[in-house]
Amino acid sequence: METFLYNTAMALVLATALWVVRRHRTAAGAVAAGCGLVSLACLLAIGLGGQRFSGVRLLAYGLFLHTGLLLAGVAIILRNRSRPFAIAAATACLLLELVAADSFLVEPHWIEVTHVQIASPKLSRPLRMAIVADLQTDSVGEYERRALELVLREQPDLIVMAGDYIQEWNDGRRAAQQERLRSVLRQIDFRAPLGVYAVRGNADAPDWEKAFAQTEVTTLDATGSVDVGELRITGLAMSDSFLTSLRIDPSERFQIVVGHAPDFALGEIHAELLVAGHTHGGQVRLPWLGPIMTQSEVPRSWAAGVTQLGHDKKLGHDKTLIVSRGIGMERAAAPRIRFLCRPQIVVVDLVPVGQVSNLP
Repeated sequence: METFLYNTAMALVLATALWVVRRHRTAAGAVAAGCGLVSLACLLAIGLGGQRFSGVRLLAYGLFLHTGLLLAGVAIILRNRSRPFAIAAATACLLLELVAADSFLVEPHWIEVTHVQIASPKLSRPLRMAIVADLQTDSVGEYERRALELVLREQPDLIVMAGDYIQEWNDGRRAAQQERLRSVLRQIDFRAPLGVYAVRGNADAPDWEKAFAQTEVTTLDATGSVDVGELRITGLAMSDSFLTSLRIDPSERFQIVVGHAPDFALGEIHAELLVAGHTHGGQVRLPWLGPIMTQSEVPRSWAAGVTQLGHDKKLGHDKTLIVSRGIGMERAAAPRIRFLCRPQIVVVDLVPVGQVSNLP
């Protein structure tokens, strides 16, 4: 309902703005009309949007639809009176719609596979780990299948999954999507020699583990550890991953701590590698400014990618945080959008000291 009300109101604002431009036929009038439209687009999004993501969705309509139409109208109306300004308006309209096409149609499905290499004296042989974060879908389909097949194509020894798999709170629809995910996992034989380990995300319902029933995925709902050869996999309960005061003791093994949110990295985490998702890398990033929002307590520079956290005295060496931009997007009321923030699978090559090599 709020989408209909917003677009109806904005259609009236757009019509009024174009009337002002047509009446005055000056660049100054067009600028004034544009400022008025943008201001009202923001105010209406705040007023009708309710919760934050609804407001962002409405604002996307205001920016890409109504502002785009205003720019096109200005270009047509002023093409004879103020040709340079009309050309500028047409160019701005074209750029705006190219951004919309990239954000809604291209980037959300353009998966990037990122390779990282970490050396440790605790390892005697190379191991490859894949990080899957934020599958976050309300309709499991070919995109999710392709993403998981890309993971297997990297031939990982170990796969960790950092939460947010099915974002659906209706019991019936969620059960159907859980079955579809289980089916995909079984069909592609989603497994790894050292195991696949999944933790819960904040978009997952309490019955999230059903999505992995009768598959090769080991679910870790409560905070706990699993030792696999020279590795210790410590999975965090969803709530623990948001604790900035969390403490994890060191291990004689190479310890990988996997949580949904990266906030736990601000605590006393004595582990070689910290892995998280949740932020989606911001999902929308602006040049030079980075993510608009991260939904996390960590510094913005930590919200995506690899962060060297420095020397840990209890470990005796450095530790690393990796936050994946994730595969899916925020669902429900949020716009299905990514900009300058492609979905991501992270592949980590863990190697003994002295065996560092060029990444593929």
